Amino acid sequence: MSLLKIFDVAGSGMAAQSARLNTTASNMANADSVASSEAGAYRAKQPMFSSVQAMVNGQMENQGVKAMGITESQAPVQARYEPSNPMADADGNVWQSNVNPVDELVNMISASRSYQNNVEVMNSARQLMQKTLDLGK
Repeated sequence: MSLLKIFDVAGSGMAAQSARLNTTASNMANADSVASSEAGAYRAKQPMFSSVQAMVNGQMENQGVKAMGITESQAPVQARYEPSNPMADADGNVWQSNVNPVDELVNMISASRSYQNNVEVMNSARQLMQKTLDLGK
């Protein structure tokens, strides 16, 4: 792998973790939302990623990561009896989102640390390139 590819790989990792953080933020913002039907209830979303590989000089080489799309959680949403809520259905139920705030917090911490690790990779590669250039002085 060439030295400049490191920036491409780390950059794609940073973009992936940024998408993960944005999805987690959306989930957290909708954690307490309710709907008047089960179908209308907010469902937690998660990004799907895939590694990008290419054949280079007869060998498979990692090129980074790319987002493949967003999936919705299949966990059931819960009905809550709340007849005074304006969103309540005919039976007096409102439907809560299936977002688990604890899981989302763990996901946020993990994505944040992964992002930071990619930043450190870029900084280390930059410093190594700078020291290599300084050898020529």
